Amino acid sequence: MSISDELTVRIGEDTDINVLARFNVALAWETEHKELPLPVVTRGVQTLLRNPQYGFYVVAEHANTVVGSLMVTFEWSDWRCGLFWWIQSVYVYPESRRRGVFGRLFEFVEERASCEPDVCGLRVYVEQSNRAAQSTYTKVGMKETPYSKVYEKMLV
Repeated sequence: MSISDELTVRIGEDTDINVLARFNVALAWETEHKELPLPVVTRGVQTLLRNPQYGFYVVAEHANTVVGSLMVTFEWSDWRCGLFWWIQSVYVYPESRRRGVFGRLFEFVEERASCEPDVCGLRVYVEQSNRAAQSTYTKVGMKETPYSKVYEKMLV
């Protein structure tokens, strides 16, 4: 049963720091079996919330409880002379999954992005084995790109 009509979707605030940090720790465990230290993640969430040039969080509430969230960060594209908004750290509380929460979060971000003249698109990366997430992103109108690998070199 959808709860999307009963959701309040809004920009994340300082009062959401603890729930967002817990969601991120749960996400890392569920998707990669990585144990993240809650104090570090909490500082990371707090830093983003207090530095809007880095991005912002969006939260979905049902019955005054945060049941889902995502983070948006920014990437400048010289090819398009515009910003991509990267959707990251998507988490929906297990009991609220498949009930329209992500759809409402995405709708909020898409509407907000369409009002910003410098935003040229929305992007999300997803693990190749996460078919459920891929299906969800397709349902909201996103298309797969030819970019299939992410490389990194950690500096800390």
